[in-house]
Amino acid sequence: MNDVPVDSELDWVLVLAPFRKDGDYVAAFLREQKIEVKAAKVDGELVEHLALSPGIIVITHEALNPQVIVRITTHLAEQPDWSEVPIIVLLERTAPIERIRNQLLTSWPGSRLLFYTRPIAPLELVNGIQSNLLVRLRQRQVRDSIERERELRLELNHRVKNILASVTSIFQMTRRGATSVEGLTSDFAGRLQALSNVHSAVFEAGGEEVSLSAVIDLTVSPYNSAGVSRIHVSGPDIVVSRDAGTAIALCLHELITNAIKYGALSHPYGHVDLLWSVAANGSSELSLSWTEVGGPAVQEPTRQGYGTRYVRSALGSLFGTVPEIIFAPGGFRLSVSGSLSRMSAQK
Repeated sequence: MNDVPVDSELDWVLVLAPFRKDGDYVAAFLREQKIEVKAAKVDGELVEHLALSPGIIVITHEALNPQVIVRITTHLAEQPDWSEVPIIVLLERTAPIERIRNQLLTSWPGSRLLFYTRPIAPLELVNGIQSNLLVRLRQRQVRDSIERERELRLELNHRVKNILASVTSIFQMTRRGATSVEGLTSDFAGRLQALSNVHSAVFEAGGEEVSLSAVIDLTVSPYNSAGVSRIHVSGPDIVVSRDAGTAIALCLHELITNAIKYGALSHPYGHVDLLWSVAANGSSELSLSWTEVGGPAVQEPTRQGYGTRYVRSALGSLFGTVPEIIFAPGGFRLSVSGSLSRMSAQK
């Protein structure tokens, strides 16, 4: 028989009625009610249809031979914990109902058995089938809810581990560059705040991607207080992955900290220009630059500190190219560019 697909969240019905016209009769009035049906008359069709996971099985008394019972027993044994397959058995009035019921309850413990005596009114059978299709729908909804909860737990566990790994790495690298307990405490607290800021932005974005403008604003806003803009930002509103946003925020924090200690932000009238842009030639290349203006004369340090090492490594990994860092006398400068696709969330 040809299958009639029906647009519905409900499962489909397998009818096993090998004799007379029972299968055709049941399938016909189920299709009139927009219920999807597949009919099987021989063992090969039964095996094929069971492999497609019917929501309900309707079977006539005459079809209950030992081979069919074993086939369905195997199918039920393969069901997941959430699945309780309804099986509707159509019996003759003269059939030994209690003996058949006890046998099937023993053979099919993972099913929801219902018995109807023929002849049965089409409306009664349809109502029974529709009710049990709704039961199957609720079962699948519970399954989906359990799976979503499991995915959320796994994602939460993954994120917590990543955060703890980041915190450990930040502490170890900060400790190596610290010269006093007070300095260690201050630098470590500042870096944790930068990490917290970007996670807040990601949480508010509600997904794997975050607005680059939001990340930058959260990172620099504490330094543009009281209506005085010390860090001038400009760039298009694009989205980047959570990991890219985290790396950029932490790099900006290092650059800001260095500018406050030694660079343009250590002078009352110094400022920083933070710019980013996407190439207009269709290459989707993202460029980012940090330029300090109005600070003290710059001298290239004799050794590379934690901040410079981290920024060089993190931006190099993120953009795919080593950032250009220039200790120009007029002000520290950094620029880097790379494919925007490297910063996008993986689909």
